[in-house]
Amino acid sequence: MSKEERNEYFKERAGTDEARFHAVPYDEGNWAVKKEGVDEPQCTTNSKSEAAEEAKRLAKEAGTMAYIHDEDGKIDSQHNYED
Repeated sequence: MSKEERNEYFKERAGTDEARFHAVPYDEGNWAVKKEGVDEPQCTTNSKSEAAEEAKRLAKEAGTMAYIHDEDGKIDSQHNYED
């Protein structure tokens, strides 16, 4: 998926129930949980595992998906909580 396609994908889901949660690298060794289409992180932490757990918790509550990224920003795993 190109960067343009990815941006369009996120734009289409922003602010909808389909918006997914991502645990991503953030600021010098820290991690963030971000919801698609929202610039500000839902939360930040210094641990990938904490960010991953929070992304999964939020996705489960919302009935959507959580994507856990690696240190390079690539998707490492995904968790589907859609009905």
